[in-house]
Amino acid sequence: MTKIIRAGFEHIPQIALLLDEYRMFYEQPTDIAASTKFLEERISKNESIIFLAYEEDESIGFTQLYTSYSSVSLQPLFILNDLYVRKDHRGKRIGEALLNKSKEFCKTMGYKGLALETAIDNPAQQLYEKLGWKKDTACFHYFWTCD
Repeated sequence: MTKIIRAGFEHIPQIALLLDEYRMFYEQPTDIAASTKFLEERISKNESIIFLAYEEDESIGFTQLYTSYSSVSLQPLFILNDLYVRKDHRGKRIGEALLNKSKEFCKTMGYKGLALETAIDNPAQQLYEKLGWKKDTACFHYFWTCD
């Protein structure tokens, strides 16, 4: 049975391993030390909310939320920045459970909603749409990289 908890500082070693796997999935080099430091900074500064999925005592997935704000609606919102489930646990509805936990938390906090972006070829789009996310077709997203 899958259990999902809100992660704290004491869970960083487990999350760091998952974050490292997640980063390698996106073709980044492995770096447990940097992943650990990154998570320590986010959690100690209350800059993110992390939900951690377990099966028995094994950490198998996580999602990370960041707070943002809408000036138009004058409301806070969450950016669902990261969602990862270990490869050998995919297809067991763990991603769905993590997404639903994030939705429940968002409602509890009274936030406007959850935003996410994903690759055009990501098959998880079907899951997002099934769970109520709407694809934004009204605007483009741009990103500037500081070199």
